[in-house]
Amino acid sequence: MKPSLQLRLSQQLTLTPQLQQSIRLLQLSTLELNQEVERFLQENPLLERDEGEEEGGGPTLFTGVDGGVREVSPSNGQSEGEVPQPELGDGGWFEEGGFGSRDEEDNDAPQLAADEPSLREHLNWQLNLLQLPERDRKIIGLLIDALDDDGYLSQSLEEVAELLPPEFEIEPEELSIALRHLQNFDPPGVGARDLRECLLLQLKALPEDVPHRKEAMLIVEAHLETLASRDFGRLKKVLRCDDACLRGVQKLITGLNPRPGGGYSQDVARYVIPDVVVRKVKGVWLASLNPEAIPRLRINRMYAEILNRNRDASLAQLAGQLQEAKWLIKNVQQRFDTIRRVSQAIVDRQRRFFEHGEVAMRPLVLREIADALGLHESTVSRVTTQKFMMTPRGVFELKYFFGSHVATETGGACSATAIRALIRQLVSAEDSRSPLSDSQLSEILGQQGIVVARRTVAKYRESLQILPVNLRKTL
Repeated sequence: MKPSLQLRLSQQLTLTPQLQQSIRLLQLSTLELNQEVERFLQENPLLERDEGEEEGGGPTLFTGVDGGVREVSPSNGQSEGEVPQPELGDGGWFEEGGFGSRDEEDNDAPQLAADEPSLREHLNWQLNLLQLPERDRKIIGLLIDALDDDGYLSQSLEEVAELLPPEFEIEPEELSIALRHLQNFDPPGVGARDLRECLLLQLKALPEDVPHRKEAMLIVEAHLETLASRDFGRLKKVLRCDDACLRGVQKLITGLNPRPGGGYSQDVARYVIPDVVVRKVKGVWLASLNPEAIPRLRINRMYAEILNRNRDASLAQLAGQLQEAKWLIKNVQQRFDTIRRVSQAIVDRQRRFFEHGEVAMRPLVLREIADALGLHESTVSRVTTQKFMMTPRGVFELKYFFGSHVATETGGACSATAIRALIRQLVSAEDSRSPLSDSQLSEILGQQGIVVARRTVAKYRESLQILPVNLRKTL
């Protein structure tokens, strides 16, 4: 075949690096955005944070009075159309009557909360108080190390013995004695091998004159599954008691702690920084950006002036970094502007939720917001993922306001969130002696004009972590 040259015209969509960066920043959470910005700050000398200490420099991201993000001009440090903020006096926040005035004692150190001891530290502290031989103390210490975070000994004594070096020559009887010592430690129930043993240890630790203690020990030892299934008729036959006695037994058992070591677990609280704050201003719900979530960035003035004075080839790398810094500032600004626009569109369509709560939530899909703002549906999906809105009713992820709908008898639609809220209200108001079944909940919703099948009610109930009807029944 003879070689030949052919000219072909075609169209191809190519994402520029700036557009790729814009898309990537849009889908990041606030924490991930801060990490990304920190990486840019370390790699690009042309980019720096605006700490507000010096004037001039490059453009700075600024939150306007309308909640939007703008660039502050480096010439006067003020965005066009913005209301200038009042300047602080020499005393700053220490002006008379202000927060942290100088009338307070300057030398007062902040009162820091002491670290709570862990479960192992608490148990080892008790172990050190016992007058036991060194060998016995070491065996108990081994069992303490084998406990899980809830205070249970999840391994059998035989498995613990197999993990020990042969030269220890520990007999099974020694481990059993050590476990009995451990199970007498505080908190009651620690060292148990299952829930039944944990509850029994706590009941045995109670004074003998505690009402219903004997009956509770009998139920826990032999009929714990019957109590879990709430077969009260069978339990009354076993105990040969009336409703009042069984109610007291149930209250005593349910008052025990199934996780004795849970109070010593050191869970780290994870805080959410809301991207948007919703307030009612003159009867209108408005969404504005949270200034604390917006990184304040600007171009380094010194390097920018060097590039302006010298434009030779040796500074080509700095020129490229200058362009990258400008792209980042512009893309971060565009990211927050898009978040604000989408948030305001959500607020406009869910006004009844902010007024009346979940029961007034209306059905909403991503396409509705995308069509209203002229955005692609995938863009709205990125905006609403891991972005949070602080409202008078709490902090919610933007995706919370979207949901499927269920048809009503009038031909309209009802939000699945509103239906779940109605189910929660109905269950909370039900008679605990005769709780509502899924079929009854479906009938009640149907009387309100909401057509929901029993299977759908069961699915919504399970998503709310509401127990089935037989497990919600009480005496």
